[in-house]
Amino acid sequence: MIFRSIMNTPCGNILLEAENDQLIGCRFIFASSTTNTNQETPFLQNVKKQLEEYFSGTRKSFDIKLAPAGTAFQQSVWQALQKIPYGQTASYKDIAEKIHNSKAFRAVGMANNKNPIAIIIPCHRVIGSNGKLVGYAGGLDLKQQLLELEQNNL
Repeated sequence: MIFRSIMNTPCGNILLEAENDQLIGCRFIFASSTTNTNQETPFLQNVKKQLEEYFSGTRKSFDIKLAPAGTAFQQSVWQALQKIPYGQTASYKDIAEKIHNSKAFRAVGMANNKNPIAIIIPCHRVIGSNGKLVGYAGGLDLKQQLLELEQNNL
């Protein structure tokens, strides 16, 4: 059974989704949801606690079981994203090289776009090779806000 809960954060509302005490979704929502989201579980309460610590600047990494659904390639990209240190960035090309497929930087961008677990799988830390902010499902303002939050809490 999938459990859902909405969390209010300084960056907006986040929809959390869990199944079998594993996080399968963490995404920003910008409209009211009609989904049943009053499904608190101890696991989701722990996820919220860790996200609250992240937003307050006291948590730099997460200890949450993740189960994002995706292809083998997407999984490899998402694993690489989790290795980008807090407060730092990497380019799409950097990630492609980390997964031993240096020409796949566009495919890395597409996998980044399909990331179902924002913040915890830190796709906001991926930037263009020219150092500019590019592409973020929540918009570039939100991406900038998350990067600034991390920079200010180093």
